[in-house]
Amino acid sequence: MKNPFTWLEIYVNDMPRAQKFYEEVLDIKMKPMLSAEDTADLEMLGFPWDPDGPNISGALCKTKYMQAGTGGTLAYFNCDDCVVELGRVVRAGGKLIKDKFQIGDFGFCGIAMDTEGNMIGFYSMK
Repeated sequence: MKNPFTWLEIYVNDMPRAQKFYEEVLDIKMKPMLSAEDTADLEMLGFPWDPDGPNISGALCKTKYMQAGTGGTLAYFNCDDCVVELGRVVRAGGKLIKDKFQIGDFGFCGIAMDTEGNMIGFYSMK
């Protein structure tokens, strides 16, 4: 079976604040996908992705139908060394929840909270 995941959405309350956080922590540029004017109350900013690569992607989403916060799915971002991205979290306005730690033979990860109250993870092999 191939990887069953294809897409993820991180719900936010303040799109400009969330965009700034993710762009700074991940050192990326996000692209508008949908605006609230284009749809009935759904604004989306897409994470970069390679359509020919073995990856999934997703978007920051703002809608009145879903709220940001903890208690649901935990998305992990792939990193060369997750200590780099974890080191940017506080400066970007988030909170460090659990610094880099080893997960047996499977590499390392760390947990943070974004500016919207969502828990997110960072994963690396080194």
